[in-house]
Amino acid sequence: MISRLPKWVELGAFVLALVAGVVNAIALLGFEHQAVSHLSGTATLLGTHLTNPSSALLHLVLLLVSFVAGSVVAGALLHGATLKLGRHYDTALLLEAALLLVALGLLYFGSYHGHYFASAACGLQNALATTYSGAIVRTTHMTGIFTDLGIMLGARWRGEPFDRRKAQLFLLIISGFIGGGALGAWLFREYHFMTLLLPIGVCLGLAFLYRVYLVEQRFDSTE
Repeated sequence: MISRLPKWVELGAFVLALVAGVVNAIALLGFEHQAVSHLSGTATLLGTHLTNPSSALLHLVLLLVSFVAGSVVAGALLHGATLKLGRHYDTALLLEAALLLVALGLLYFGSYHGHYFASAACGLQNALATTYSGAIVRTTHMTGIFTDLGIMLGARWRGEPFDRRKAQLFLLIISGFIGGGALGAWLFREYHFMTLLLPIGVCLGLAFLYRVYLVEQRFDSTE
């Protein structure tokens, strides 16, 4: 699957992972250590609160629902599991930027409801990456990426061929996510929730570049 993806997908995956890393760093530093780019920890916390219900129970449920809602939106826009020009990747990126902008506005004025919009943005982005990679690439959490990389190394140890491009893509995603976390933490100390303007701007830029690329491809096909 990855071998059939165009080269620019690698850069796109790196940038999206960086965006997720920035957003999750802001969440961990500003949302009372609550992550929004992945749900394993949130689901575990939900389970612990079921045995001792508190006001946080509804909050955790809404974080989960928000992430899924973002994925639902992406699934409605981007049906199919392979990259195909003409799909609404730019629309999905614009929606992600809009969700992060709403999150920024709410969080800036002290409303915890911004957490839900940030979580929905991450769910939308993760589903976006999934639809163009055939469920191979994730950009908002690293567990699957590290697992797949470990499987590849184990298979190579056993003597099977090593897919260098796939490994390169995984390493790009990992470095993007970690780099985004470092960048987000650094900027958060200075700009607090206004740091969300960075991933918002990146999403807008990616949407614009995809639209330009799409127009150029259509123009070339008519020549």
